[in-house]
Amino acid sequence: MDFLSLFLMDFIKQLQSPTLGFLIGGMVIAALGSELVIPEAICTIIVFMLLTKIGLNGGIAIRNSNLTEMILPAAFAIVTGILVVFIARYTLAKLPKVKTVDAIATGGLFGAVSGSTMAAALTLLEEQKISYEAWSGALYPFMDIPALVTAIVIANIYINKKKYKEAAYSIEKQSFSEQRVAAGNYPDQKDYPSSRQEYLSQQKGAADNRVKIWPIIEESLRGPALSAMLLGLALGLFTQPESVYKSFYDPAFRGLLSILMLVMGMEAWSRIGELRKVAQWYVVYSVVAPFLHGLIAFGLGMIAHYATGFSMGGVVILAIIASSSSDISGPPTLRAGIPSANPSAYIGASTAVGTPVAIGLCIPFFIGLAQAIGG
Repeated sequence: MDFLSLFLMDFIKQLQSPTLGFLIGGMVIAALGSELVIPEAICTIIVFMLLTKIGLNGGIAIRNSNLTEMILPAAFAIVTGILVVFIARYTLAKLPKVKTVDAIATGGLFGAVSGSTMAAALTLLEEQKISYEAWSGALYPFMDIPALVTAIVIANIYINKKKYKEAAYSIEKQSFSEQRVAAGNYPDQKDYPSSRQEYLSQQKGAADNRVKIWPIIEESLRGPALSAMLLGLALGLFTQPESVYKSFYDPAFRGLLSILMLVMGMEAWSRIGELRKVAQWYVVYSVVAPFLHGLIAFGLGMIAHYATGFSMGGVVILAIIASSSSDISGPPTLRAGIPSANPSAYIGASTAVGTPVAIGLCIPFFIGLAQAIGG
């Protein structure tokens, strides 16, 4: 059976699955003006339980497997997360009416990982009886943290360089003495720079302040999504949680995921209005980027497949987390790290378009691609 037939079959199955069905249902009732509201506290609990379950499963699997098997896939996850940010920096940022800082933040959000999209992919793989390494879900932080750190560092470097160039340009337009009086930055005579070059050196010194990376990593690790997953991972590694996993977390997983998909569908519809406030290139990017990022990760995953025996199901998971865009921990991290970026641009692009594309199109696309290649 050719790739197109497999893709169409998987896409139809996905349309009939509860995962996408609830997502579309949420968008429909929001479009019809429904006043249905699911409290934020319930959503927080659901996210915690879903990601804890994935972490527990990964921790148990890592404890019972050879850690060396993870090295290459984890390295490829890191590379993909960083690469996604640079792609946005040198593609989206070059498009008309797109601000560079907003583009970098968007790249950071698309390089980071959506726990809900990963959960949806794991569910569909299980429904179709496609095997994958249970520790594949643990690749999440290896892609998520590097993407967010890279975005914040690149954005701050860009902002600082821009400030320095603006200072230099301002001095070119007026004499140094006029600039000094107008700015009023030197209340004491002893603080006056003695020359234009010294003034520019001071500006450059301020612009070259290094962005501290560790606080960004700490911010990411403290986020609710990564915290829940890493907690589950640690418990799976260092304790024996099999009984509570089998009796509670595993049976409740699909039901909780369906509720989260409903909420995400409603949220996606509400965010569509935000995209009207920014350049429409964000819509184009949000449709194309999940496939591009996923194909890059899929290609790297195939290298791991042939080199180490990484399963095709694992390759699909790597591609799907690359296709996803963070919807939980990423936005607050970027708000704090790049405060000058417009949230309507990067959050709107992710939630309104990126997530539905990743769940509804990319998951069946990469499953079909894996089945076509793997026979």
